[in-house]
Amino acid sequence: MIELNLADGIAEVVLNAPEKMNALDAEALAELEKAYDAAAAAASRGEVRALLLRGEGRGFCAGRDISGVTPADDDVLGYLGGKVTPLLQTMSAFPAPTFAAVQGACLGVGLGLAIATDVVYVAENAKIGSPFANLGATLDSGGHWLFTERLGAHRTLDLIYTAELISGAEAVASGLFSRALPAESLLEDTRGIVAKVATGATGAFLASKELVAQVRDQRLGLWESVARENQAQADLCGTADYAEGFAAFQEKRKPEFTGAGIRDSRSSGPGGPAGP
Repeated sequence: MIELNLADGIAEVVLNAPEKMNALDAEALAELEKAYDAAAAAASRGEVRALLLRGEGRGFCAGRDISGVTPADDDVLGYLGGKVTPLLQTMSAFPAPTFAAVQGACLGVGLGLAIATDVVYVAENAKIGSPFANLGATLDSGGHWLFTERLGAHRTLDLIYTAELISGAEAVASGLFSRALPAESLLEDTRGIVAKVATGATGAFLASKELVAQVRDQRLGLWESVARENQAQADLCGTADYAEGFAAFQEKRKPEFTGAGIRDSRSSGPGGPAGP
């Protein structure tokens, strides 16, 4: 159910099980991790400079596929801790900018996939939240962190207790994700942005990706953040893309970046470099 397409410097990863709203079982999680590993290998060769994650059909990802799960013998920790969390860490550490186009349902593990992506664009009518009250379960895959960080404790528990879902437009207005777009143009608009980023200064983007993760995970103060910015800029100074950017500015032309100066993402913690 997982597809990987590589073209024009972009890796497009597709969740392709629309008949079940792209819900993920253990096998699908393994396939998804393999797709990200293959895309990362292509990125290490300079063949991929941006990644787009999307779902086929009406929904992005409705979460875990529980159609065949029997609670009495369900290995919850094996699924969440052994499969979901490592996948999210792999996604978060991807060595190029990552984007997700989210339509319809984005719940549970699906929400985790969005959390582990650098930039998330959602359809205005997408459905996001915690439906677990109806299952006797609780929010997982990083949902507590995202909601509490962006919405505060009261709104987070409101959504969890009531199982009410919010629209993509409300999610963006609340600071959960980056942009809300019309559903009919979501994929086209997102692909256009990803294509532009794939021709940018990838090494500089990765420096910012790492800095944002450090600010988030290490709670850096202003001056420590400034010091790390200074060092990142100094590291970039010797790259070909940095030289090209300055030359293009001085010559009043559009820069032609090659991705030179790409370096391996260095996660500062188990959560990986970036987030929504």
